[in-house]
Amino acid sequence: MPAKASRAAFGEALLELAATDPRIVTVDADLSKSTMTAAFAKAYPDRAFNVGIAESNLLGIGAGLALTGRVPFVCSFACFLAGRFETIRLSIAYTRAGVKLVGTHAGIAIGEDGYSQMGLEDIACIRALPNIPVVQPADEVETKQAVAYAVEHDGPFYLRLTRQALEPVSPPGYRFQLGKAVVLRPGADVAILATGGTVANSLEAARRLATDGIGVEVVNVASIKPLDEELILRSAGKTGHVVTVEDHSLAGGLGGAVAELLGEALPTPLKRLGVQGFGESGPAQALYAKHGLDPAGIASSIVKFLAR
Repeated sequence: MPAKASRAAFGEALLELAATDPRIVTVDADLSKSTMTAAFAKAYPDRAFNVGIAESNLLGIGAGLALTGRVPFVCSFACFLAGRFETIRLSIAYTRAGVKLVGTHAGIAIGEDGYSQMGLEDIACIRALPNIPVVQPADEVETKQAVAYAVEHDGPFYLRLTRQALEPVSPPGYRFQLGKAVVLRPGADVAILATGGTVANSLEAARRLATDGIGVEVVNVASIKPLDEELILRSAGKTGHVVTVEDHSLAGGLGGAVAELLGEALPTPLKRLGVQGFGESGPAQALYAKHGLDPAGIASSIVKFLAR
């Protein structure tokens, strides 16, 4: 299976699901070509709403559609959704409106478009709200299953998607479950908990460290909220060292969620890898290298962490 951006997999899944579920509608804010809902709008013009560059209106319309029985996928760049936090807070989370928020172009891997377009604080914002699960799939298979799950989920849902292509990582027979993580590679010395665009890099880092005799367990944490607490605590207890890897600010993302869990349940040495400071414009691979999110950077951080 070739690499594919999770936003592209989302667009394909939406078309397939909409063919048999007339409740599904889309709401966009002048970015349908980027969020990959343009094909849906062409196929179902009466079920696609483009509100223009008016994100608060986007969210309010989505909440209204949800509260009247539709299943709205409300789509924009992750940074623009998080920028309308107050509307999400009151119109969607507080009312439990079944809006499926889709934030694309997550993280520094969007590259040259720069910080103004990068979703780097969105997980922290939405994770703070009651009633909204936060899911970030790692490849095409997981994305399509997460979209299907979101349609049937009772209440709001946040799906965080990439601009860049993602290498397939899901094991054969994989089935997405909210609140469940999956061990992609077993290991005894350190556990990597990775999400989204950093999962494939974490697997490559584990392969490199294996040549030095370091056994790295790699866990794909697609469900950031709720966390798979049982699996994470089991992995932490087995390895004694935990590293989180994410294309998001160090504050409030996967690393923050895991730190909270371990601090309360099983104090364990923890290293959080993510974006420090603001994003910037540059090639995606160069930005990953600068922030230590490429395979070499992840491997180097683990070696230093274990020697600390």
